[in-house]
Amino acid sequence: MDPVPLGSGEYFGCLGLLVLSRGMDMLSTWIATPNLVLEANPLARRLGWKWGTLFTLAVCIGAALWPLLAIIISTISLLVAARNFQQAWLMRSLGEETYRAWMVERIRHASAGLHLFCVLAEALLIAGVGGSLLWFSGDRLMPLAVGAGIVSYSFAVVFYTLLSVWRLRRRLS
Repeated sequence: MDPVPLGSGEYFGCLGLLVLSRGMDMLSTWIATPNLVLEANPLARRLGWKWGTLFTLAVCIGAALWPLLAIIISTISLLVAARNFQQAWLMRSLGEETYRAWMVERIRHASAGLHLFCVLAEALLIAGVGGSLLWFSGDRLMPLAVGAGIVSYSFAVVFYTLLSVWRLRRRLS
């Protein structure tokens, strides 16, 4: 897809969508883990809030030029925010360190195979929804981009969940 003109109505529409969706991702992260102790993305944790916000704004400004990319990023961001909000109340009420310790205990006592199966099953079911949108989108931008965003989100869930568990299991060994 061709880029839209900088400063056009389409550009500002995509920019607004990106700022809203990335903002929800950042808000949900801040509510869940204000000190980024529980942040799964090592880059986001390393950048911190100040540089992470600047990086996010730069991505929004650049990605708004391509509607397909803007919708994909927005879809991923909104799904991540929804996942964060699902557990944010528990993370915040227990505190970041207590929640992490609680999760370490849960993972330590769970079967690694069962945990892996559940993570992969969740991702495959979500990817199935996105894949269906991709399959039936034809040449329509919106279902194609949303489908790609959903499939990308499912891969991100697997990647960051397995990365976190791998780091945790390595620390426990």
